[in-house]
Amino acid sequence: MDPVLWYLVLIMMALMFHYRDRVKVDSYGFVSAAGWGVLSLVMGWGMFRIFDFMQKHNLIGGLFYFLMVAAFGVAVRYVTFIGLRNYPISWMLWFLTPQESVDYNIWYTIGFFLLFQLFMGSVIYYFTRVRYRIFMNFLIFIIPFAVFGKEYEKMPTVYIVLLTVGYVLLMVYYRQLKDTDDTIFVERRRSWKTISVYAVIFAAAAALIPKPSVTADRRVLETLINADAFTDRLVAMLNVFTDTTSGERFRGNTVDVLVFEVKAQDDLHIKMSTHSTYNYDTDEWEMKDLDNYYVRHETSKLPINIGSRRGLVDAFMKAASLDKSYADKYGLTKYLNEKLLAPEIHQVTLYCTVGNVGLSDVTDMAPVPQGALTLDKTSHRDDMALLRGGTVCSVNSKFNNTATFVFSYVPDTFFLSPKNAELVDELAGYDYQKLLDDTYDVLLKGNAESRFDDADARAFDYLEIDSKLYGQYCDVLLDYGNKDRIRKLAEEITAGARTEYEKAKKLEIYLYDNDYHYDLTYKKSKGENVEDFLFDTKTGVCYEYATAMVLLARSVGIPARYCEGYSMTERVDRGYIHEDANYTISTKDAHGYPELYIKGYGWMDFEPTMTDIVPVQQKSTATDMLSRAGLIILAGAMLVLLFVFIYPWLSHKLFVMMSRKRSPKDTVTAIMRRICKLYDIEDVNTSQEACSLVHETSGADISVTAELFERAVYGEENLDITERERALEEYIRAYDAFRETKKRRRRIKT
Repeated sequence: MDPVLWYLVLIMMALMFHYRDRVKVDSYGFVSAAGWGVLSLVMGWGMFRIFDFMQKHNLIGGLFYFLMVAAFGVAVRYVTFIGLRNYPISWMLWFLTPQESVDYNIWYTIGFFLLFQLFMGSVIYYFTRVRYRIFMNFLIFIIPFAVFGKEYEKMPTVYIVLLTVGYVLLMVYYRQLKDTDDTIFVERRRSWKTISVYAVIFAAAAALIPKPSVTADRRVLETLINADAFTDRLVAMLNVFTDTTSGERFRGNTVDVLVFEVKAQDDLHIKMSTHSTYNYDTDEWEMKDLDNYYVRHETSKLPINIGSRRGLVDAFMKAASLDKSYADKYGLTKYLNEKLLAPEIHQVTLYCTVGNVGLSDVTDMAPVPQGALTLDKTSHRDDMALLRGGTVCSVNSKFNNTATFVFSYVPDTFFLSPKNAELVDELAGYDYQKLLDDTYDVLLKGNAESRFDDADARAFDYLEIDSKLYGQYCDVLLDYGNKDRIRKLAEEITAGARTEYEKAKKLEIYLYDNDYHYDLTYKKSKGENVEDFLFDTKTGVCYEYATAMVLLARSVGIPARYCEGYSMTERVDRGYIHEDANYTISTKDAHGYPELYIKGYGWMDFEPTMTDIVPVQQKSTATDMLSRAGLIILAGAMLVLLFVFIYPWLSHKLFVMMSRKRSPKDTVTAIMRRICKLYDIEDVNTSQEACSLVHETSGADISVTAELFERAVYGEENLDITERERALEEYIRAYDAFRETKKRRRRIKT
């Protein structure tokens, strides 16, 4: 058993547990780490043979080491090259990026294993067997903890305990002491009991002794990375909203890096991307033309119109004021003199802190707030464009990592007015495409006659988009895969609802009240999709809730799309960088939610993920886990200590008992060997020399046993039972004398 080799294996297992496939269930991480451990054991054994050879043959050994390093280098280069195919980031960026935020890459993982196997094997061997350096070994020891710590991930308790005990054992085992008057150097083979007991006591004490509870706010420190372009790119990867998503970024998300500071009056959704097509086989959403095609040509002119104060109602009412026949046709005349609720216009300022979100096609997206009317100001000077999904992108360049965006928006209060809801309900009863087209024609004429103010222009722009795209909404955004179970469930939920808005609210509330569980730690099995969530597991994160509501809405005729961005709910007294900010958004606030198209109003956000009413299960801290592990270790330690103390006595009793069942010749031979082991007499001594050494140590006389041993071993004589009993009596006296001698020595020392 090579303790250095086993320590290397422990280090590598801990590291490989971190760089595991996180889509798999948790137990897979331990199985995978064990597999990497076996590979590390085999490779490490070969490496250590080369290192042993190097110590004896410096020149040729150095050549072998150079060849080994070259071979590892070629292998790492080869596997990372394969891993880069169809993968958006380089190996180095993958290595530095929190693993919960990137897809698993087996080839990159192999490259990491090879690189660290070579590095760890070399330095651990060197600083134990060649040059004993306890401080350097401590630096090696903390590397796995640093890897886990940089991403706020708790290392499994078993690794914490094993690595700590392994480090202590290694340092004690390879200590470099010399004999002095006060220090007696004990051979390693004779010290294993003491070392083992010490290690067990150390592990139990370290785990059980109370530790201070520390809550550190690292966001101020994290914002300092803005000065480094490479780190900006790295952190931007934490937020990347790609054109295909399976919601994995939302599961077990422990990465907490500040993304935006915000000045606003309301909690908001921040939209970064929309997705139109759901694949049941892969449980993924994909972007289509309705998400990322330009609505209009790019422009650097501000403001950019996004929405309207009362949605499409503003356009319908403006058209009614311009054309009496239009107003009469669609029953709008009676509303012209009615005071419809117009939500207050608010302003929100978003300050980027670590760079923005790049799509897979390198299109950079602005953070668009819920209810956005216009993008009024931005520090970005290049062209931007409004996309069909209601997002704003940069056209020819990336947004700066400290970009600022100022939007006008309205809070979600439109349907609080019964009159507003009544109007929208009536408009939805007409041939909706015809309504949109007629409204567009009236407004187009009014615009040509310069009868628009800014609010009218926003309403016209908003209606123009839907007039052109509503047919596609019905073709693409009503697709729910023709799943009968989903349609029947949606019909049951919405039974009795008169309007589309009422249907939408019933679907939203259904996911609150029917035993659905929000669980960041839940790992979906292969092939699991939204049907499983709705009817079987009822467990998931925002991705499952939003996907479920989108497909339920589609099945009852409401166009809907899946959105990803952030949930802005974290209020602060002031920003860390921008003092006027009163909200912060971090990577942990990444969120998926549905948008539904309500006829007569337009696109509207909903929130079926009710995380704020779900009891949050407090995760055990590393200290808590160690404390629990400490109780187990302590119980084991007591058993080990008990065994260590009673082992000599128990072994002695068993030896005497078993000796009476052996042949006399075998018994005498075993007795002599056991006495030599007990008195630590080396094999090079003769039986008579051993007899003298025993007498010098304890005063015991084993001359009869020595004589019988010589007759049995060298004379090959057969002994009788009487002689066996005489030898056993001498062994018992020698054993008792040895114990008395040890007791006297302890009394003298004290």
